[in-house]
Amino acid sequence: MKRRDLLAGLASVGAIGSAGFVATGTIPDAFSNGGETPEQVEPTTLDTIEAPGSRDGEVTIPPDNQATFVDFFGTWCAPCVEQMPALSEAEDRIGDEVLFVSVTTEDVGGSVSEETVVEWWRKNDGDWLVAADITAELAAKLSVGAYPTAVALDSTGRIQWSESGIHTTDEIVAGIQTALNA
Repeated sequence: MKRRDLLAGLASVGAIGSAGFVATGTIPDAFSNGGETPEQVEPTTLDTIEAPGSRDGEVTIPPDNQATFVDFFGTWCAPCVEQMPALSEAEDRIGDEVLFVSVTTEDVGGSVSEETVVEWWRKNDGDWLVAADITAELAAKLSVGAYPTAVALDSTGRIQWSESGIHTTDEIVAGIQTALNA
């Protein structure tokens, strides 16, 4: 089999799964396990970005024994800008109860400078942990297919809520509460 044929086949599978995710805003049945307890997500360590409310270093998602909220964004994404005020309010309301982090899959340090991300973060009033998933490893584990996407994991690292699109503060808080109450 030619490499290009293999890559085309893999891309088709990813596109079909992503289309279901984008269309429904939730994890498609092909990626879920029929209503049973969701599988635990393998931890991924990401580089964090020194920006307002964040720090230079690393973060492991999901961490041991802590509920986690992850917002996937892109600096190029207009809906991500629109989502920021609701994220900020949600972080103010419930951020102390979870690891609250926004993650970009952009090539930070490569095609996108860290300064670009920091400038976007400041301009849009980000004030919590921000990290870069430049290999999209975490995004793949969490079946992210659109931006913005919000994911809440319980303290055992299982996805309890995952939706793409713009959300209200109340929707984000409710998603996080789902993970806290699991």
